Amino acid sequence: MVQGKVEICGVNTAKLPLLKQQEKEALFVRIKEGDNEAREEFIKGNLRLVLSVIKRFSSSNENVDDLFQIGCIGLIKAIDNFDTTLQVKFSTYAVPMIMGEIRRFLRDNSSIRVSRSIKDTAYKAIYTKESMTKKSLREPTIAEVAKEIGVTKEEIVYALDAIQNPMSLYDPVYSDGEDTLYVMDQISDKKNKEENWVEHLSLSEAMKQLNSREHEIIVLRFFEGKTQMEVAQMVKISQAQVSRLEKNALNVMKRFLMA
Repeated sequence: MVQGKVEICGVNTAKLPLLKQQEKEALFVRIKEGDNEAREEFIKGNLRLVLSVIKRFSSSNENVDDLFQIGCIGLIKAIDNFDTTLQVKFSTYAVPMIMGEIRRFLRDNSSIRVSRSIKDTAYKAIYTKESMTKKSLREPTIAEVAKEIGVTKEEIVYALDAIQNPMSLYDPVYSDGEDTLYVMDQISDKKNKEENWVEHLSLSEAMKQLNSREHEIIVLRFFEGKTQMEVAQMVKISQAQVSRLEKNALNVMKRFLMA
């Protein structure tokens, strides 16, 4: 892996902007309002973060351009999912997501080699979709993306499927130094909503052991199938606090039921 390389995927890494904390906060306000120019500026201002992460994978034999592109996908996901009410730095949230994206790429790539041409098609489709979305303010269809880059719809579907990597429910999203939030904490628990295990157990007494806030969180999470992010917005606390309260409530109920 070439560490002294200046040009990575056509990006001059020596001239990447460096955003101050106040600039990041101001840009995020605009991003939440749907400002695509602010989003683009924020992405560029955090590419150094991607570079710092891919240095950790210097022992891998993968092309640095590939790792950078995969890292950028992780960065974009972090920007799209970051909640400013979490009261953590964006870098604290983004680094695990970027690393997770790269690790999944390396894990998948070690067993199934995807040809460079297929990967290029997939990356072109991803970036073209991003560009077209910003221009038209709507998500383009696969047919529109295919026409734009000059390939068939089938080729795009095949290429995107080829680079997809399975995500573990236990992949970390971010850590604030005390509690780590995982993918499973951010997805709606449809099994619990549709085939709720609570309905099959007598938990009314156990629920009575909880305080009002814990009771509300358990109802929203396991009866209504809300994500932790949704619950946090509804009860007006951070997602990290929801995670801690949920875990504590489940432990209280478990101890009561096992007593």
